[in-house]
Amino acid sequence: MSTSVFDSVLLKNLWSTEEMRQVFSDNVRMQMWLDYEAALAVEQAKMGIIPQEAADEIVACAKLDRLDMDFILEQVRLTKHPLVPTIRGLEHACSNGFGEYVHFGPTTQDVMDTGMVLQFKMAHKIILRDLQDIGRSLLKLSEEHRNTPMAGRTLALQAIPITFGHKTAIWLAELMRHHERLVQLEPRLFVGSVVGAVGTKASFGEQADELEKRVLDRLGLGTPEISWQPARDRFCEYGMVLGMVSATLGKIANEILLLAHNELDEVAEPFGKGQVGSSTMPHKRNPAITENAACVSNTLKGNVSILLDLMKHQHERDGAIWKMEWKVMPEICLMLSVILDNMKFTLSGLHVKKDKMRKNLDILGGFMLAERVMFALSEKLGKQTAHELVYEASMHGLEDGGTFAQALSDDPRIKAAMTKEELDAVLDPTTYVGNAPEQVDRVVAQVKANGWLN
Repeated sequence: MSTSVFDSVLLKNLWSTEEMRQVFSDNVRMQMWLDYEAALAVEQAKMGIIPQEAADEIVACAKLDRLDMDFILEQVRLTKHPLVPTIRGLEHACSNGFGEYVHFGPTTQDVMDTGMVLQFKMAHKIILRDLQDIGRSLLKLSEEHRNTPMAGRTLALQAIPITFGHKTAIWLAELMRHHERLVQLEPRLFVGSVVGAVGTKASFGEQADELEKRVLDRLGLGTPEISWQPARDRFCEYGMVLGMVSATLGKIANEILLLAHNELDEVAEPFGKGQVGSSTMPHKRNPAITENAACVSNTLKGNVSILLDLMKHQHERDGAIWKMEWKVMPEICLMLSVILDNMKFTLSGLHVKKDKMRKNLDILGGFMLAERVMFALSEKLGKQTAHELVYEASMHGLEDGGTFAQALSDDPRIKAAMTKEELDAVLDPTTYVGNAPEQVDRVVAQVKANGWLN
């Protein structure tokens, strides 16, 4: 019986991907612990700390299919401990008493922290890959719609024109910065732990430092400068950055939902043959995938809000704090996986309705161009005077329900200052996008030079 959205047959694919669920499955979790114990045994044997025969046996048995899972599950029931049953299972699997050398010196947190880092390393590759796919889609949209005019909106209302490529290039630049953050934190995150009960390495003797480096090198991880068992900034930083990635993707999803409203109808997510939008309204083409990304992103931030509490460790280990990571951090990765997957789908096939974008530029009857008219008039009348004249014309026009062109023509002072041809020219919204296209070019060039999407 499922008890979570992550294991519900009906809901799990709305909240995570199968690929990421596998990364944080019990099988992978336990195998990471076994890989740690095997690496430790190999290096201890090389350094003469345990017999070579014992290390060989431990390595041979440090595989899930060699363990008695019924025995381990019974040990879980008895010990109420997350790791000890697996250690006992490995010890139980070893012959000739070599199990006595299993877990020779480390503490539970050494193994579990390092195991989770190894899982993060697997998850990280997936996240970077999917972020790259989304980046490619945004790069394509930015280039294709460099000059596609649309209404820019501030405080929910139409402001002045932009281009759709300018909007997507802003999204692209933001995700590029997130990619940089993820790459930059790798040396801080991908380290392990071989320090023993309170971080002093007392159980490993005089060769402790060398042993730690050798074990972590074997596992493909860096060696920390000191114990980080009570210092959880590494996981906190990673969770925060993943939360930022989620927030950006959630913002993009929400904006696509807004632009997809029938009243705007400027974009639409892909909709395949046979897909059903509603159980009762046959005409609906609901943006369900995009909506799901927005929903999960909204939920993920709840986990992010807990992250700073992870750093409040008391003394050298604090289970009341530490164990929160076992839930919070995998869930962040799981939820982000489906957000990435959803947005890959949406952005790779986003339907951009250029004609509707152009049509929506006219729904204010030209009043969107008030700023442009004001600056054109200021060259002849001065900025403050021009502002007052355009303001008065705008207010009269909006109250009377006429067009902006008519309101401007009705004012003799404006009519005397600008010819009809001049007014017609400045009232074309498609020619008032500033240097938005050039800004798109700059972002595109930076992304290509960065090498992120290669």
